[in-house]
Amino acid sequence: MSEAITRIAISAYRPEEGKEQVLLSEVRDHHPLLWSEGLVTGRQPIILRAKDGTILEIFEWASPAAIEEAHDNPRVTAMWERFARCCDYVPLSDLSEAALLFAEFEPLDIEFPPRPEVPPDQREE
Repeated sequence: MSEAITRIAISAYRPEEGKEQVLLSEVRDHHPLLWSEGLVTGRQPIILRAKDGTILEIFEWASPAAIEEAHDNPRVTAMWERFARCCDYVPLSDLSEAALLFAEFEPLDIEFPPRPEVPPDQREE
């Protein structure tokens, strides 16, 4: 029996001027939504800020298939549209820290909404 191989993602969101708080609200809700849809693991995401204000989110997809499923999920795509209204998605290479041997970022303490202990795909309905 083989286990699904998870994937760690690092997403970088550069907030539009004056929209950092809106972006942080979306980031706070992102992982719980993905969790409720069974797309990510229970590993808590790490949220960071780069020197230029870009917000980084490090989280774990449940599997490569989950990444594909997210792109067809109406709840997820609606959230990603909200992200697009308050930030630009940027590659890590756009961050000055990416050129450093040991990149450092400011940790952000985001209080995530509580979630059930049992993953959605293992709940008894």
